[in-house]
Amino acid sequence: MPAIRASAEDYLENILVISRARGVVRSIDIASEMGFSKPSVSVAMKKLRQSGYIAVDEDGFITLTSKGRVAAEAVLDRHATLHTWLRRIGVPDEIAATDACRLEHILSAETYAAIKRIAEESSDGRGLG
Repeated sequence: MPAIRASAEDYLENILVISRARGVVRSIDIASEMGFSKPSVSVAMKKLRQSGYIAVDEDGFITLTSKGRVAAEAVLDRHATLHTWLRRIGVPDEIAATDACRLEHILSAETYAAIKRIAEESSDGRGLG
């Protein structure tokens, strides 16, 4: 995944999650989900649109471009894998969710790949967990 800011990754991840849950995404949905003000979300959406990660139609509906979808799915995969792995090693769910959110942005590709490999092994009974 190309290097983008953690905040942009969070927005893309939330757009993907909201679109899967509701079918359509508006700035107000993102603001509500993330706990940000509508003006802050609008500024972020402008930057994401200018960078080619999202498209916004004339009705204000937000969709991920193919570039945005790739980035969002990668972040969501990292989050899900890290959350699951942290839960398997005994971290309480709420802490695991918060820590996965932080870790998804800072781990190197090599460290994440090693964690993912161990997480996948543990899901089939060969590794930790």
